[in-house]
Amino acid sequence: MKLTPPTFGVWLIAVLVGGAGIAARFGYIPALAAHAFWLVVAGFILLVLSTLFARF
Repeated sequence: MKLTPPTFGVWLIAVLVGGAGIAARFGYIPALAAHAFWLVVAGFILLVLSTLFARF
């Protein structure tokens, strides 16, 4: 299996989703505080999927 780096767009979305989760956890985005853990998990999953599948 050949792994490829994620495209810049997918990487940026994953960083924004993960960053929103971290910001929510520290109280900067109270509306997302209940979902902070899952936002970080979604960011990591997006990075893993984009690394495994070249055309994601």
